[in-house]
Amino acid sequence: RVSFMNNQKPQKPTLSGQRFKTRKRDEKERFDPTQFQDCIIQGLTETGTDLEAVAKFLDASGAKLDYRRYAETLFDILVAGGMLAPGGTLADDMTRTNVCVFAAQEDLETMQAFAQVFNKLIRRYKYLEKGFEDEVKKLLLFLKGFSESERNKLAMLTGILLANGTLNASILNSLYNENLVKEGVSAAFAVKLFKSWINEKDINAVAVSLRKVNMDNRLMELFPANKQSVEHFSKYFTEAGLKELSEYVRNQQTIGARKELQKELQEQMSRGDPFKDIILYVKEEMKKNNISEQTVVAIIWSSVMSTVEWNKKEELVAEQAIKHLKQYSPLLAAFTTQGQSELTLLLKIQEYCYDNIHFMKAFQKIVVLFYKAEVLSEEPILKWYKDAHLAKGKSVFLEQMKKFVEWLKNAEEGKQAAELAS
Repeated sequence: RVSFMNNQKPQKPTLSGQRFKTRKRDEKERFDPTQFQDCIIQGLTETGTDLEAVAKFLDASGAKLDYRRYAETLFDILVAGGMLAPGGTLADDMTRTNVCVFAAQEDLETMQAFAQVFNKLIRRYKYLEKGFEDEVKKLLLFLKGFSESERNKLAMLTGILLANGTLNASILNSLYNENLVKEGVSAAFAVKLFKSWINEKDINAVAVSLRKVNMDNRLMELFPANKQSVEHFSKYFTEAGLKELSEYVRNQQTIGARKELQKELQEQMSRGDPFKDIILYVKEEMKKNNISEQTVVAIIWSSVMSTVEWNKKEELVAEQAIKHLKQYSPLLAAFTTQGQSELTLLLKIQEYCYDNIHFMKAFQKIVVLFYKAEVLSEEPILKWYKDAHLAKGKSVFLEQMKKFVEWLKNAEEGKQAAELAS
């Protein structure tokens, strides 16, 4: 009995089941998208052109079919009707469907309905987001392989999807492809795309999206290098009915030119360049970039005030400011040839003195200095005092200016009386 018990040793666990060898041929078939394509095309053929039914079919199929692996095939079918060969052509031997963007009607309403299909699909299967973005980038590179009508539909659809946030504006990078740009495909596509984007949102929303991906200063790259000018861009897009986009690019260009001007001005001042050279440079930049005198005087003021380390003591900063500004008054005088420019300067001084607490008591002293140096004249000062001032520190600054304004009014009346007498 003892020996019998000893023979009943617990058996060690063993791995059970059979081992199968996977043949290469079977593996290849498993990764072959043809079967996936057939399933999708069959389903789309059954739904017909009812896009509500299409969306429901795609939603349900995601549970049975491997969307993650075959995202590219799925999107190729929904856009072009079948799997695309490199370059954007449909392979002749492939099954295809007419339930797709390229076979649909070429109008905004139809493309909005298709956009809803993509929105629903990507909301339901969030992991398709990246695959869809890659697909659109690829489609944009294939533009030359599509017909004009297909390009128009894709452009409208892309604009709508950019507007509702399904796509990120970084996909536009594909449009800067050298061949597409050279042949005018990029610019023509951009017209349709921006029209539908602005139609869904507005130019401000478009600007925000472009700025987020640093694309706000790159739109001129839609044209070849020899045509990358604001004039050419503006003419092309205005004639295409996109005046707001033309104005946006013009403004962007001006903002860039203003930043560049300020940077260069500060460098010239820190080097101590002669004022005549600085004035000449600024006037050339104004002409070249269509910058107004009001804008320039604001830039000069800002540059002049940023070249100094100001004293923190209120009683000393006024003296320091007067000495510094007296030195730069010929430069400011060169760009206050209009009443509006003088008023702009006055408002900039008011704003600066309000924002920098140590300057609160220096406002009147600066204005008087500029009056004596012929940077500012009577009329703009009186207009500022009467109704053109800012709300910032209004009561403090008006009180400071009271006596000087009264003196100016008397001087003005005296001058008028003398003119009448003569």
